[in-house]
Amino acid sequence: MTFPPRTQVSRPTHDLDRPRGRADLGDLPVWDFSALYAAPDAPEIAQDFDWLDRECADFAATYEGKLAGLDAAGLLDCVTRYEGIELKAGRLMSFFGLRYYQNTVDTARAKAMSDAQDRVTTATTPLVFFSLELNRIPDAEFDAKLAENADLARYAPVFERMRAMRPHQLSDELEKFLHDQSTVGAAAWNRLFDETMAGLEFPVVGEDEPFGLEATLNLLTDRDRSRREAGARALAAVFGANIRLFARVHNTLAKEKEIEDRWRNMPSPQHGRHLANHVEPEVVQALRDAVVAAYPKLSHRYYALKAKWLGLDELQIWDRNAPLPTEAARTIAWPEAKDMVLDAYAGFSPKLADLAEPFFDRGWIDAAVTPGKAPGAFAHPTVTDAHPFVMLNYLGKPRDVMTLAHELGHGVHQRLAAAQGEMLSSTPLTLAETASVFGEMLTFRRMLAKATTDAERKTLLAGKVEDMINTVVRQIAFYDFECKLHDARRGGELTPDDINALWMSVQAESLGPVFIYMEGYETFWSYIPHFVHSPFYVYAYAFGDGLVNALYAVYEEQPEGFQDKYFEMLSAGGSKHHKELLAPFGLDASDPAFWDKGLSMIAGFIDELEAME
Repeated sequence: MTFPPRTQVSRPTHDLDRPRGRADLGDLPVWDFSALYAAPDAPEIAQDFDWLDRECADFAATYEGKLAGLDAAGLLDCVTRYEGIELKAGRLMSFFGLRYYQNTVDTARAKAMSDAQDRVTTATTPLVFFSLELNRIPDAEFDAKLAENADLARYAPVFERMRAMRPHQLSDELEKFLHDQSTVGAAAWNRLFDETMAGLEFPVVGEDEPFGLEATLNLLTDRDRSRREAGARALAAVFGANIRLFARVHNTLAKEKEIEDRWRNMPSPQHGRHLANHVEPEVVQALRDAVVAAYPKLSHRYYALKAKWLGLDELQIWDRNAPLPTEAARTIAWPEAKDMVLDAYAGFSPKLADLAEPFFDRGWIDAAVTPGKAPGAFAHPTVTDAHPFVMLNYLGKPRDVMTLAHELGHGVHQRLAAAQGEMLSSTPLTLAETASVFGEMLTFRRMLAKATTDAERKTLLAGKVEDMINTVVRQIAFYDFECKLHDARRGGELTPDDINALWMSVQAESLGPVFIYMEGYETFWSYIPHFVHSPFYVYAYAFGDGLVNALYAVYEEQPEGFQDKYFEMLSAGGSKHHKELLAPFGLDASDPAFWDKGLSMIAGFIDELEAME
């Protein structure tokens, strides 16, 4: 996941300026921000803010009202200057944003990020005309300019995505207003959500001190069923106590989106996400329908098996991610996790391992669980003349190793795509999960090949199936929940009970009849950050998993030359459509049968697990 598990840590002391970690994990790395700025008070920061103010004002004075009259060379100069502004603004916001995610309850960091966002937003408001004027140039004239200049034509994918918004474009004044007030709109509610979640404490029965969110979620994978239950009940109690606030956040964001969508004439709440992802709505619908149809042969079948392995007739929600009885209890120290992932990457291609190595050696990863740190994991590309930064909350679980493999895949993808430049490097979300999920698959296959016993193989297969179900089944269920939430909000304010009911409506359908649900589980929608930060993002995970399963099948069938085509695909960034990127592999995501190939791989793993019984 690009922007979104763990051994319990109960309020560890931590110095953010040097590596720290539990003794059994080894020294965990922290970020070195020197590729961005040396320090929060570095003089270059003030200089870059001042440059941004001057350059944005001069850009507007030079080009506003004149884009249609530019020849191809003049338009290229304009685009190049715009890209330079994006680079400078991205550097500033990456620095302050990443420092904030290290400690979201640090008021100085929160203020610094908020002030930076205000400064950047104010500086860039005069640039709103850029996309609006470009979109008003008739197609024939625009195509002629691209045909005249090859360097300008390289930006065609950017223009294509920009011009897809033409039917939904508002007046210049309204677009400037929306841009200007963005810091007190969704961004402010996002911050409220983040800071509230980071500050929550979860009193767990049997523990001396309350846990943070990450450590409490980690209890759901504990070997001791009573500890899993205690963790689940602590989550339910604290979410329930704060449910009115979380309902307010979701109501406000959904209403704000509905208002803007209505003004923009969007045909559905999801349409803006599809446009941003450069993917056709029918492709996403085909994915969604294929996964929902496969629930019985995937999640329903697997969880029935798991209940049998655990010796239970029914599963409680705290059993969903329980370790198997055959799973050896072990903590994987950071050096071993590094070796496992790099070994798997090198087994595919030494180039892949070489691209991942600097993350470990140069302060590109922040791994420890620390007070106030944002939960989950992400890889942030920052800007194309710096490098990506990976955030983890590493606690030594096997799933933490898979998270490391996942986020490193993002980081490698972002490094390769950086050569496209600031405006073309960003990969649409539907393809942004490709390298991450492929990295997980490589790591899993490497571990499976080294398994020496049937019990070890069974444990690895079951873990992979659970990860795939979490990536495909759970994310499509989340997508359905969001669709229902936004549709329902159009009919009026939603009470917490209304949202709870929508959440539960997708749980039984997706998880299957073996589950029973404790009182309080209906509130678990409240902690999913994607619903707040990136509405309808979640289907990208299922898209990526299905795509990678199909890609891996091609790799196994035709390994010759696969690596070169794979690196070429990642290096394209956002410069090509998914159809063009997948064509060299003989794949087409618009073919409904495409998704069945990926789902068949998951079903095949479950077949193998059933055969072991």
